[in-house]
Amino acid sequence: MILIQRLLTCCFFAALALPVHAVPFQDEGGDAKKDEKQDDKKDDKKDDDKKPEDRWFAVVGGDVYTGTGAVLRGATVLSKNGKIEKIDFDVYMPPETKTLDATGYRVYPGLVAISSQGLLGNSGGDFEDTIDPFNSRMILGLATGITTTGSGSSAVKLKRFSVDDMVINDKIFSIFSWSNRSPRGKYDLREKFKNTSEYLRQYREWEKKVKDQKDLAEPSKKNVDGSCLSVLKGETTAKFVNNDADELLGIARLAQEFGFRPVIEGAQEAWTVADELGRAGARVILTPRDRRPKSELQAREGGTSIENAAILHRAGIPIAIVPSTEGVDLGGIAGRDIIHLPIEVGFAVRGGLPEQAALESITITPARIMGVSHRVGTLEVGKDCDLIVTDGDVLHYKSFVQYAVVDGKQVYDKERELFYAQIRPRPVAAEAKKVDKGETAPVKVDPAADAEKKDGEKKDDEGKDEEKKDDEKKDG
Repeated sequence: MILIQRLLTCCFFAALALPVHAVPFQDEGGDAKKDEKQDDKKDDKKDDDKKPEDRWFAVVGGDVYTGTGAVLRGATVLSKNGKIEKIDFDVYMPPETKTLDATGYRVYPGLVAISSQGLLGNSGGDFEDTIDPFNSRMILGLATGITTTGSGSSAVKLKRFSVDDMVINDKIFSIFSWSNRSPRGKYDLREKFKNTSEYLRQYREWEKKVKDQKDLAEPSKKNVDGSCLSVLKGETTAKFVNNDADELLGIARLAQEFGFRPVIEGAQEAWTVADELGRAGARVILTPRDRRPKSELQAREGGTSIENAAILHRAGIPIAIVPSTEGVDLGGIAGRDIIHLPIEVGFAVRGGLPEQAALESITITPARIMGVSHRVGTLEVGKDCDLIVTDGDVLHYKSFVQYAVVDGKQVYDKERELFYAQIRPRPVAAEAKKVDKGETAPVKVDPAADAEKKDGEKKDDEGKDEEKKDDEKKDG
């Protein structure tokens, strides 16, 4: 009995010596936080799933004329979401990349028409509400190779079928008048620039002093012209429309006096004052085929010259070329409207303008004038994928634009439109005839080879007959 009591006592104390495992405290707030974090992660995943997939597009196998002077034979232009990702050979392309085969063709940057009419339909100031992306004149513009155009004081893309992000720059120009027929107007314009320039000088001094003198009053804007102020601050570009040498010389001196770079449209007699315009940093928009006789009242050189563009180029003046008619004229003389822009440039080449400068006059130079050269004008990594594929030199009158691409999307195909599809269509490779299982594919017969084979068989038969005759004679 005593032994049993001792055993029970030992078991009791052994049970007390066993380790007690702590039960973790359940914090309801902590669980809620964990649930919230998990929900947030799920929401992030959903947001990631909602992100649009990358859009890849590539033009493969063409001779790429980048517009910077480089030519890459049989290269690939790869774009991602409308921006050029790479221009090289043997480029890796993601599996979902859409490709355009340009083998045997040339690839150029999309042309930039610095001004045009009608390519955007009956558009007004608010382009997104007034552009007609389905109008036939836009198709004709793309068929010319134009992918960006100036309209009024804006730079707009010919995107076709879409109005999203068409305007790439707005309020580019401030228009001024400088005419010998209005001496008072010339005087007033000079006074406006003078007052505005003085105001800017006082304002810059005020910006320095106001840091120490908090109560210093800001200079008055009395007699300050808003257009002149935006020009002198570099927000817009001063634009003039002039042709006479005297007026062009006056604009150049005005620009040098107040420190701005003018854009001059027309400039028929610019070649006679090219050096002065070059010193003023002027940019010129001209038509090489303009014809204007020299004034008989003056002994100096004057009138128009087909060498106008070449002389200005040698003076270091950037040139943008436009035809005499900036709209679409289907019943006029070939080459005199906007859909024959490259033909007009060809006349500048005839007057001595180098071909590279001629190409720049409808690509990078107008893009620089409109302030959009960081996006269009050349084919470079990081710029918009705006390009054209042609079947020859873009400046040759016989060349056709086969394809046009804007923002990495094909928007024109010559064979699918009604205007030029019937003229020199692209060669199509003959498809191989499908043969069902168990049938023998028909063997193509070359008539010339078949005739040669028959002649050879006839000669062999004649030779065998002669051998038989000789053998018979020997036997006889």
